[in-house]
Amino acid sequence: MAWILLVLAGVFEVAMALSLKLSNGFSHLWWTLSFLSMAVLSFGLLSYALKTLDVGTAYAVWTGVGAAGTAVLGMIALGDDVSPARLISIALILAGVIGLRTLA
Repeated sequence: MAWILLVLAGVFEVAMALSLKLSNGFSHLWWTLSFLSMAVLSFGLLSYALKTLDVGTAYAVWTGVGAAGTAVLGMIALGDDVSPARLISIALILAGVIGLRTLA
């Protein structure tokens, strides 16, 4: 159960990052409120997962899911640059997350 909550926390981290971008320096109220809500949900779920999981593994997975997810959504939804090097780097992040899960 802790692993599911941890991945969900990573998903909320992606939403948090995208909301932060769209808040335009906290100048758009609804995106700012979205950022704050997603931050609370993400950190709350991470905190709950840390009751069971090792902190190093959990934090690495949380940031990995967040980083890879944010990069992919940035490319899809925000027009961020797409290149083979970026896609390979995202795949390596995901490989690390999977490795941490299977070896933990």
